[in-house]
Amino acid sequence: MPTKSTPKRSLPKMSPEVKDAYMQVQSGVKSLGKSIDEIRQGLRKAERQIEAEARARIKALRQEARTQVAGLESRRQEVRRTLGRLASAAGGSWQDVKQSADVALGEARSTASSVIERFRAALRS
Repeated sequence: MPTKSTPKRSLPKMSPEVKDAYMQVQSGVKSLGKSIDEIRQGLRKAERQIEAEARARIKALRQEARTQVAGLESRRQEVRRTLGRLASAAGGSWQDVKQSADVALGEARSTASSVIERFRAALRS
């Protein structure tokens, strides 16, 4: 479908000074339009960059979480084994086994707390 071109509006009769001022303002309007376009392009570029950085950060956080969870699972298994030894321990040796289990649980809780706090801090930033 052919498009109809709109004819340019003719300017009313103006003195040369008014005409010059009009042209300067019109040039400023065009320049402002170009600036707006540049801002929009810059914003789209910044959004893409922020999104890419966020994806990379999420990937790193997931990897770190997997590593930390695997470590905590290992500690959990270790404490379970210690608990089994505690159940079968005789005499005074059960105190040593309990102390060992308490130390392992304390370290695991500390590690879990620090991981949780790091992830919470990542959400805040």
